[in-house]
Amino acid sequence: MSKKSAIVTGGNSGLGFATAKKLCDNGITTYIIGRSKEKTEEACREIGENAVPVIFDLNDLAGIPAMIENIAKNSPIDILVNNAGINLKKEFLDVTDEDFLSIIHTNLLSVFAVSKAVVKNMKENGAGSIVNISSMASQYGIPKVIAYSASKGAIESMTRAMAVELAPFGIRVNCVAPGFIKTKMSAKALDSDPERKNKVLGRTPMGFLGEPSDIADAVYYFALSESKYTTGTILPVDGGNSIGF
Repeated sequence: MSKKSAIVTGGNSGLGFATAKKLCDNGITTYIIGRSKEKTEEACREIGENAVPVIFDLNDLAGIPAMIENIAKNSPIDILVNNAGINLKKEFLDVTDEDFLSIIHTNLLSVFAVSKAVVKNMKENGAGSIVNISSMASQYGIPKVIAYSASKGAIESMTRAMAVELAPFGIRVNCVAPGFIKTKMSAKALDSDPERKNKVLGRTPMGFLGEPSDIADAVYYFALSESKYTTGTILPVDGGNSIGF
């Protein structure tokens, strides 16, 4: 079997880094897209020889097709992980139109644009796996993250629509919905809000936060042939948080 190649957006930190490392450790050439040159190159050095840095700001929607085309020149794209995203914690009435649009632009429009460009390559090859990353914020209402919640809910709807439309071309599309995972972003949010942290742990049946590797393992399952008859699914990886009482 020829060596597979993958793209992981936002793969220079957090869940994206763990996912990129999982893919690379299993012999998959992985293109890590990040806007910070220093951070992305350092992540690739840490991960090892299968990691390839791609310095690009996904807010540049018009430049995405050419960026993806340059990657595809090196090898067919077998796997796409749409991980890049930003959050905004603000009271509903304090969120401006510009705030809302900024989150939608990064978390949703860029996913559409990257997927569209990658699907053109996958369609030529007659196969491919796309894994989108959503959030518990799409599973139930969480206060102070209205824009983020809207973007992740849209990601899950888009996952199902893409899965149905792309299945005839051998392209599978699935989604991983992380619960509360120990990352710098979540630590900053929860450690500064003890009441929120206690509430999170109190409704998580397993009683602890997940690890980035838990998300990476789920993405890896969707990426390869072990899930060859699975498409259009949303998998919560959350210690039971989404069903907790």
